Amino acid sequence: MKFTFYKYEGTGNDFIFIDNRQENFPKTDVKLIEKLCDRRFGIGADGLILLENDIETDFRMVYYNSDGNQSSMCGNGGRCIVAFAKSLNLINDQTTFLATDGLHKAYVFENGIISLGMKDVDTVKIESDYVFLNTGSPHHVMLVNDLDNYDVKSIGAAIRYSDLYGKAGSNVNFVKQLSEDHFRLRTYERGVEDETYSCGTGATAAAIAMNALGKTNSNHIKLDVEGGKLEVSFIKEGSTYTNVFLKGPATFVFEGEIEW
Repeated sequence: MKFTFYKYEGTGNDFIFIDNRQENFPKTDVKLIEKLCDRRFGIGADGLILLENDIETDFRMVYYNSDGNQSSMCGNGGRCIVAFAKSLNLINDQTTFLATDGLHKAYVFENGIISLGMKDVDTVKIESDYVFLNTGSPHHVMLVNDLDNYDVKSIGAAIRYSDLYGKAGSNVNFVKQLSEDHFRLRTYERGVEDETYSCGTGATAAAIAMNALGKTNSNHIKLDVEGGKLEVSFIKEGSTYTNVFLKGPATFVFEGEIEW
């Protein structure tokens, strides 16, 4: 059987997209999804995303990590699926869609920038050497000095698989402050089991964590990731972060056809 796929990337975080409104894709075939995401034997991507019908919103987003397993929310994938939906003429310049962590609003700008509404965050766990919070996916956030030479893969994997997070694990983010409202970020992603060029929920987590730690008083934060630049904005109401938006580019790469 053949199907058409579409490749998108958001600050280097790349995804295979499939229009599954007819429900033809074998979505429980973990090995197939893993093979499609393989960079040597498949199309190659950090994850695979299905666009499906939803009764109450414009569409549903179903996200799989490159290991073939369905996973929690992906911020860059969420921005990219909005661009994909616009290319299919499903939406115009704004949308509401359903993902695994609930409803998301998003806005499309003329320069290819997508601003994606993220879930509210009402719990930020601050420890002596790290912060933990869930921005649609779980994130461990810690400040480091020499980010250029930091062993993100090894240290990230050790934390991801540590007793702190058990079998489910956590994404792990390493942050360096550049100015009052500007940070640099590198992320180890569970499911990919490696450093990725960018992580949208990780950028959101890092921005909120830096505010919670008092490293910044800004509610509009710039983040440099390995694949480009992202922005996170929010409103802080007491201990809750609401009206959270992740903003950055979502770019079409290519379209193809593959047989399985």
